[in-house]
Amino acid sequence: MKTSDLKQDFFRYQAKTTQFASGFEVDYAKGSYIYGKDGKAYLDFAAGVSVNTLGHSFPRIIDAIKTQSERYLHVMVYGEYAQEMPVRLCRKLAEILPDPLDTTYLVNSGTEAIEASMKLAKRYTGREEIIACRDAYHGNTQGSLSLAGREEKKRAYRPLLPMINYIGYNSEDEFDKITTQTAAVILETIQGAAGFITPENDFLKKIKRRCEETGTLLILDEIQSGFGRTGKMFAFEHYDIVPDVLVMGKGMAGGMPVGALTASAELMDCLSNSPSLGHITTFGGNPVVAAAALAVIDELLEGPWMEQIDHKEKLFRSLLQHPKIKAIHGRGLMLAPELESDELALLVAERCMKKGLIIFWLMYSNYNLRLTPPLTISEDEIKKGCEILLNVLDE
Repeated sequence: MKTSDLKQDFFRYQAKTTQFASGFEVDYAKGSYIYGKDGKAYLDFAAGVSVNTLGHSFPRIIDAIKTQSERYLHVMVYGEYAQEMPVRLCRKLAEILPDPLDTTYLVNSGTEAIEASMKLAKRYTGREEIIACRDAYHGNTQGSLSLAGREEKKRAYRPLLPMINYIGYNSEDEFDKITTQTAAVILETIQGAAGFITPENDFLKKIKRRCEETGTLLILDEIQSGFGRTGKMFAFEHYDIVPDVLVMGKGMAGGMPVGALTASAELMDCLSNSPSLGHITTFGGNPVVAAAALAVIDELLEGPWMEQIDHKEKLFRSLLQHPKIKAIHGRGLMLAPELESDELALLVAERCMKKGLIIFWLMYSNYNLRLTPPLTISEDEIKKGCEILLNVLDE
């Protein structure tokens, strides 16, 4: 397809999520770079919005995809046949996660995993209320959207799920809202859309204790913070707690569409009976996707990437010193430089793109830039990208 035809057809035939899509024409991607049909290389500080954990076209992932795709693709809906790659993936997750997280349900996306976790909590506890956090973002299907902490994102799509209540993230003053009527508290371990806000003052440990007192399940959303992004396989490992349900997605399969939720066998079993098919998904556990996810996990466990995260975070923070950067939120390679305004952040992202650097912004706090590069990014690439960003801020 001619370049001119591609962009024209993109705007003509493919549905958009906003009215200001860039229409950037991608040729191919490798390592930390995306190459445009304009012949230019663009250093990628977004990694497909935290998806490309090991960068673009990582050989181990590509080999796993090729090998499995030559054996078979889809053979049966989820949960019926024993297929090697999905089974190995679930076993691997059980091996690397603490007790009692030993049983995994594989789905297609993070938002579907949230939907399934909400159903699981209601079914297991027999309760109807769910508590989320203000400024939360857990996905965009109707159930996940019901949890969102911003009314302007939900208003046009009401009615949504009833019996959703809210507490403040890092706020202990509202723990009394969690009662014996609450099925689950759903939290992002690190709040994403709100500005990469990290837990403070043992917030997660204290809310876990309150959930245990009331028989409430604690569901942690690690769709964005999981799979090495903070220097540990999952961000909750920094905070000395274990959730009842762990939700995953984004970077789990290094660029392939995936989601999952992991809980104890006792919890997960309740989705299989009274009624059966408590959750069902045609393409969940796709063997090609599972092969890619296994390759990501094995590479993270065997390679040097996670142990480099702290150093790379410090390098970003040391380089990004500028009067227009008010603070840098987040942890590991999940960082959000805070600027003065939404308008400035959007302008900076646009001008960085013109200079060969891809950065993005955050959904709620548009004044924050998103820095979520591949975990494989080199020191030289970090320095190069930060230099572009600082030059744009100087302008």
